[in-house]
Amino acid sequence: MRAIRLRPVPWHLLFFLGPAVVIYTLFSAWPLLDTLRLSLYTSAGPGQRVFHGLGNFVTLLTDPHWSAAFWNALWNNTKFFLIHLLVQNPIGLLLAALISLPGLRLARTYRTLIFLPTLLSVVIIGFIWQLILSPLWGVSEGLLEAVGLGHLFSAWLGRESTALITLALISVWQFVGIPLMLLYASLIQVPDELIEAAVVEGASSWRIFWQIKFPLILPTLGLVTILTFVGNFNAFELIYAVKGALGGPNFSTDILGTFFYRTFFGYQSQVGSPTMGAAVASMMFFIILCGVMVYLYVIQRRLHRYDV
Repeated sequence: MRAIRLRPVPWHLLFFLGPAVVIYTLFSAWPLLDTLRLSLYTSAGPGQRVFHGLGNFVTLLTDPHWSAAFWNALWNNTKFFLIHLLVQNPIGLLLAALISLPGLRLARTYRTLIFLPTLLSVVIIGFIWQLILSPLWGVSEGLLEAVGLGHLFSAWLGRESTALITLALISVWQFVGIPLMLLYASLIQVPDELIEAAVVEGASSWRIFWQIKFPLILPTLGLVTILTFVGNFNAFELIYAVKGALGGPNFSTDILGTFFYRTFFGYQSQVGSPTMGAAVASMMFFIILCGVMVYLYVIQRRLHRYDV
């Protein structure tokens, strides 16, 4: 019987991958595992914890004191994501299609200007838009009146019905450059031969895009969708910077990120609970994990990649 000899791992792989694995383990994998572990315990006194099993999750989902806030935050987070999915990604696709047109002048300038807000701090973005939309000293009311639309102005950030939508649109404005660049990079990879053949056959630009370019960029569009999902269910900074940890007014902008912050660290009269905070963080992880798995096993398997 012939013995099987295992090849040694090349030293250069350990040299280059080792630091990345160590950093990922220390700052990502280990904190995640410790958070999952902590969610199974409950506080039994100062500095004391006892094993509680799934009790924290049962409390979070069924106890009226916790469940109402959790389901409200989850629903707000879902709306926050859907606005990005239905507004940000189509706008990013439209801009990418326009900028990728051959012969377009100043295309690099357009890409830079659209992507520039992505590089700015979320805190700065929130502060600037608060000033713009303020009913007291903002410029938005004057701009609307200048074009005859002054009657449409309202305190959008101060009303329960419009605060979350307004914040989501601010986030769309800031991050639309990310789907733009990803989709643009995919569009310019479409072979010129296919486009030229379609033009010779008399196809219009509209038909070329939907029947040739769009099917070829579907994998990238799927990637943009799942990145939007993960990013929005991890959102926190913009809501906290503009509306605070309570997600006002009256929790209408409260999302899972701000709910976790209040639960773990405490806020105003609410006392922080590391174990319940870990349970909220674990639920966020499970929600994101389920969304990614649905994408990988239901959507990604149906997408075909073409060699172009």
